[in-house]
Amino acid sequence: MSANTFGRALARPHNGFSALRLALATAVVVSHAFSVTSGQPLDEPLARATGFSLGAHAVNGFFAVSGFLVAMSLERRGARDYVLARTLRILPGVIAATLIVTLILGPALTRLPVAAYLSEPGPWRFIRDTLTTFKSNASLPGVFPDNPYRSPLGTVWTLKYEVLCYLGLLVAGLLGLLRRGPALALVAALAMGLAAAEFLHPDLSEGAETRFRLPLLFASGSALYLWRDRLRHRAWPLVALALAAALLQGTPPYRATLFLAEAYGAIWLALSPALAHPALEPRADLSYGIYLYGWPIQQSLHALMPAAAPWLLLPPALALTGLVAAASWVAVEKPALRLKARALRARGPQAAVS
Repeated sequence: MSANTFGRALARPHNGFSALRLALATAVVVSHAFSVTSGQPLDEPLARATGFSLGAHAVNGFFAVSGFLVAMSLERRGARDYVLARTLRILPGVIAATLIVTLILGPALTRLPVAAYLSEPGPWRFIRDTLTTFKSNASLPGVFPDNPYRSPLGTVWTLKYEVLCYLGLLVAGLLGLLRRGPALALVAALAMGLAAAEFLHPDLSEGAETRFRLPLLFASGSALYLWRDRLRHRAWPLVALALAAALLQGTPPYRATLFLAEAYGAIWLALSPALAHPALEPRADLSYGIYLYGWPIQQSLHALMPAAAPWLLLPPALALTGLVAAASWVAVEKPALRLKARALRARGPQAAVS
């Protein structure tokens, strides 16, 4: 194996995946500081310049990183342990967030009497819809009635795509398709499919675009993992893809090229020596908690201080989100990971890898 491949970089004792995920989660909170107060997604940073907000670019990076790491997990664990690991990583956090928002935040901020709030079907329907379909535009009775957005858990919609990508990867593994050739073919098919859809429908809806975008990013991350021992860790492919995206802006291939650049860039950055340092590795993985709780905290701050400018609300939003994410890590996510580790050890040493 060449000394400068992605695989060799991955084999180092430390990498930048945790630090990068933390930065991406924080970027989502920064981005939403603007749209939460105005109700206009185009007010978010980068939205007008690139067609996607800073938060959307961060989500793109999340999905590429997830594809890389989850493909590694499936390859190392096998199907049954992979399902256990993914379940214990995703579900405890979102269940806790849903219950906290519904049964603590909702009663605290609703304009209804608490008894009336709890007797409404809305809170219980909200719990059901969030946990079964990851519905993100549902509201709670009397909560945030004057906010531009009424939804208290506006970011959970991406978890639906995350879970679908997990399932797709699992199916590929069971069918023996978790190999370099099929992975590259899937990335090419998704990229060309998105470009063709843009060509045939210049006004392609955001929902239709998302159904190409997130699987393409996840598949690209997975393909980069599968090709890790063949790909040299070089910056020039990132520069070439970024330049191509800039030149293609306004044309059908633009978005596909941009997403490929972001997928390569995220993995390249996470495996760069500059981030592969123990001092940069967070002691706690707060990224999931920040992603889940940033939106409801920002919604709450705007409801309490509706006249405050985005930049004034951002520092307290970041501070409160960090504190709640730390509590989520200590009380929910870390215990779930310990349970996962015990379950995998019980299945044997090979299952406990990674």
